[in-house]
Amino acid sequence: MDNPLLKSFDKAPFEQIKNEHFKPAFLEAIENARKEIDAIAENTEEPTFENTLEALDFSGKQLDRISSIFFNLNSAETNDEIQKIAQEVSPLLSEFSNDITLNESLFQRIKSVYEQKDDLDLTVEQQTLLKKRYKSFSRNGANLNDTDKKRLREIDAELSKLKLKFGENVLAETNKFELLLTDEKDLKGLPDGAKEAASQLAKSKDKEGWLITLDYPSYIPFMKYAENRALRKELSLAFGSKGFHKDELDNQENVLKIASLRFERANLLGYKTHADFVLEERMAETPDKVQQFLTELLEKAKPAAEREFAELQAFAKELDGIAQLEKWDSAYYSEKLKQKLFNLDDEKLKPYFKLENVIDGVFKVAEKLFDLNFKEVFDIEKYHDDVKTYEVYDNSKNLISIFYADFHPRPGKRGGAWMTSYKSQYTFQGKNSRPHISNVCNFTKPTSTKPSLLTFNEVTTLFHEFGHGLHGMLANTTYPSLSGTSVYWDFVELPSQVMENWCYEKEALELFAFHYETGELIPMELVQKIKESATFQEGMATLRQLSFGFLDMAWHGTDPSNIKDVKKYESKAFEGTNIFPETPETCMSVAFSHIFQGGYSSGYYSYKWAEVLDADAFTYFKENGIFNKEIATKFKENVLSKGGTENPMTLYKRFRGAAPKIEPLLERAGLIKKTG
Repeated sequence: MDNPLLKSFDKAPFEQIKNEHFKPAFLEAIENARKEIDAIAENTEEPTFENTLEALDFSGKQLDRISSIFFNLNSAETNDEIQKIAQEVSPLLSEFSNDITLNESLFQRIKSVYEQKDDLDLTVEQQTLLKKRYKSFSRNGANLNDTDKKRLREIDAELSKLKLKFGENVLAETNKFELLLTDEKDLKGLPDGAKEAASQLAKSKDKEGWLITLDYPSYIPFMKYAENRALRKELSLAFGSKGFHKDELDNQENVLKIASLRFERANLLGYKTHADFVLEERMAETPDKVQQFLTELLEKAKPAAEREFAELQAFAKELDGIAQLEKWDSAYYSEKLKQKLFNLDDEKLKPYFKLENVIDGVFKVAEKLFDLNFKEVFDIEKYHDDVKTYEVYDNSKNLISIFYADFHPRPGKRGGAWMTSYKSQYTFQGKNSRPHISNVCNFTKPTSTKPSLLTFNEVTTLFHEFGHGLHGMLANTTYPSLSGTSVYWDFVELPSQVMENWCYEKEALELFAFHYETGELIPMELVQKIKESATFQEGMATLRQLSFGFLDMAWHGTDPSNIKDVKKYESKAFEGTNIFPETPETCMSVAFSHIFQGGYSSGYYSYKWAEVLDADAFTYFKENGIFNKEIATKFKENVLSKGGTENPMTLYKRFRGAAPKIEPLLERAGLIKKTG
């Protein structure tokens, strides 16, 4: 077979790839990578850093490229066939990964170099690689006996399948639900843009009326603006009960199995719980520290959240006689209250945030801060017409990165927003190989009468994912495994979250927030209102984030083997953070893809952890000017370009001159009064 994936390529050959290419490519690439590993393990020369650690880090590049292309497509442009292939190849990849980690000869060579580390003249990056690689072997079973190694392989193979199944069920549930409305009065309150999008969606499926789905661009406007409370309830319960219907797409059993297998795996490796295992390689270090961190924030946020809830409850009662505020009322009445308090709503803001202008704006911010120039190009292959492709240059015309951007929802694409990489940055044989980075989001599509206009929340999402993108694009390390976003999980959100801050700043908004019809710059009173409203219901928002962190730690920081009822267990975990009445029909855990499919198990707290870092970091910019070149350069050189080459706290202190303080976050959130 003439397989494009098995040829030498720089940019992903998306337009030449067919589904039938994937499995043969995986099988051959695994075989090739296996030969490379065997050559390192069986080398008769004395183990050195170069012939063992370095050789290992640069091995398997072909397999890495094929995996990145395939699994990104499985998220952004999947179909039944791709999902089937994913189920077939995931256990093979898991087995191959174990073959490396459990390769006794290879581990002995690494161990030999590790034991000499103090006598070797290694750079800081080389020391990090050696330590990280040795720990990755010992943390993944290299020191186990044969029986336990066999069990570890079984667990990993099963987990890889369960996680895929979990995600497939959530996606299938999302795609399955449709709310078809045929009476226009059921759309009362909905903005024209949302109505038009619902009408177009119905037409695209040969249906009469207006179609509302569980995709965010459809779901969120309905929950925020639709006056029909019964329909909001129906939609909210559908959204909250994905994977919770005791049918073939039910995820309860998958959740219990994943949690139990992770616990067993941690025990096998000598750790008390999965959280103990994960957090050893995080800035937070231990489950106790995470619990303390979440609890400290809870103490600060809960009084504010309770006040905000009481205010919202009173407002809903006064406005519509609502005796008890329910979850499906939250977005609706919050939006109404926000409009009353700030005379500000998304519909007023959206005309100033045409997608193309916001993209241009984030590029201009990157140019002013980091000397990056983005040029849209049309000769790079892509996997869907929606995808835009760019070449990124520095001021000296050096190519820094290839950038892919994919911004609209479609049936084969999972919800949410993420950054990913099709090719890591690394330096090999004197050549700095530049990365290929992608941002994937789910923003409202243009309609026949309007371009894609973003809510302010979508603007911050775009800046957030672009921050991750910069972390990948500006990577400048030697080894691929330490490059870009290959950092401690509770540090990875710093570049993304810090970028959101520019969305609230007049100087940044002046670069791109122009009315799509009149070209008028966003009025500064609206900018002031955006800033004032930024802390609106921040107590409730913080409590919501903390509840997810506590739920994550409940699943992964204890022995889950006696849990029989997923919903009951979840409700107990939420006890300290609940302000809305319980809804027995819904369950968060069974659709909590971040922790049961993605990489956030025992790591959900890291969003808040990174907020502490980002608030502290942005304070530094604010004190010296948000486009201060000197500070931007310090951020680029000490954070964005360094990847995982050093301990993140060391990198942060080098940028900031001190450890981060929690006060800037609490002040920004309005949870404590500003000092000074």
